[in-house]
Formats: sequence, structure tokens, C-alpha cells
Amino acid sequence: MKKLSRREAVTGVLAAGAGLLAFNGETSAMQEAVPPAFGGKHLPRPLPFDPTKLKGISEKLIRSHHENNYTGAVKALNVVEQRLFALKKEKDLPAYIYGDLKRQELIRTGSIVMHENYFANLGGNGKADGNAKKLIEKGWGSYEAWESEFKMTGNSLSGGSGWTVLAYNQHTKELHNYWSSDHATHAPFTVPLLVLDMYEHAYQMDYGAAAAKYVDAFMTNVNWDEVNRRVEALKL
Repeated sequence: MKKLSRREAVTGVLAAGAGLLAFNGETSAMQEAVPPAFGGKHLPRPLPFDPTKLKGISEKLIRSHHENNYTGAVKALNVVEQRLFALKKEKDLPAYIYGDLKRQELIRTGSIVMHENYFANLGGNGKADGNAKKLIEKGWGSYEAWESEFKMTGNSLSGGSGWTVLAYNQHTKELHNYWSSDHATHAPFTVPLLVLDMYEHAYQMDYGAAAAKYVDAFMTNVNWDEVNRRVEALKL
């Protein structure tokens, strides 16, 4: 008898889970209340700005980014949550298969949170002001020094994938520009204030491999009103 690989086992169990979901949907007698943790009812948020108004970032790119990458993550998380609910009742389910789904839950959740923060901090005039600017100047000595490091951090991810995040570290009580290689790797106990998507899908359609030009364009479109709102929510 052929021994199944881990990948084949995961695929087979997920297919069975999908079948179980369909069966439960058709048989009311077997239905049970689904806890919110497994609800699978997340909805994508609309773009909070007019995509035709951005400077240096095309409407085509933004719409593709929002409709394919971000909305795709929302749909994927819904499927993952539903399958987790179906499979957790399988007594003989290998733990690693459930673990693989939990990993996907973390990745999709990270993608959604970061994308929603990214889109929300676009659509402005790029001119920093208010308490956000004051905190930045306190942390780096000047706004220019912070901007230089933020852009350098972003450019260090060009040609690959990841995020650059200006965040407030609730443990150290300081601001930092953090480097993240994927959706699931972020500094713990931090609150994102400004999020820059450095995955190639965020710029390649407009700039090809010239990621630095995209970073410059991003800075001219930052919505500092939104960044200030996030700072105010910290209640420092």
C-alpha cells in the first residue's frame, strides 16, 4: 500500500472537510451553532479613498491589489475557519494537519490586518503633521532622519516580499521602523501606525523592479490624518 506524503494527507483531509461542510449544510438535523472563532464570515473593506487620485500609483494597480491580493486573503481566511471547525471534531485527525491550517489562519489574518492598515493610510497629501510627527521627531531627532530610515527599510525588501511598519512598541514605549518578511512575522506587542506593503504585487505593475520609486510615491500619498488617528488611539 502506498504511503501518503504529508502534502497528500493534508489535501485529502481538507477535501473531506469540504465535503463534510456541504453535507452539514444540507442536513439541518446535523447542524450545530458555529462559534465566532470559526465563523468564516469576514467581509473585505472597500477602498477608503478614490484610487484615481493617487500620485504615482495607478488605479489599475490599486484595484488589482485590493481585489486580488487583499480580497483573496479574506476569502481564504473564511475557508480556513470553516475547515478548522469541521476538522476539529475528527478524533483521529493527525495534529500536524490541524496545525497546518492554524498556520494558514495566522498568515491570512496577518495579510488582512496589514492590508487594511496599508490601504487606510493612503489617500493623503504626504505632509506629516500633528502628534504623529512630534512622536517621530522625538524618536529619531528629526522627521527627515525617520523618513530616511523608513525608506531604507522598505528598499531593503525590494525584489522580495514583506512589510515595513512604523509601530509603537507597547513593551519599550518607543517608536520603531520594523522590517517584516511575511504576513506572520511581526514584532510582538506593537501597534502599527504606518504600514508600507513591499510585496512585489504592490508596485511591479507600475514600476517593475524599481521598488525605490514606488516607496517615494507611497510617501507622497500617506494619509497623515489616519496616522494621527492611530496615535491618538494609543492614549499616550
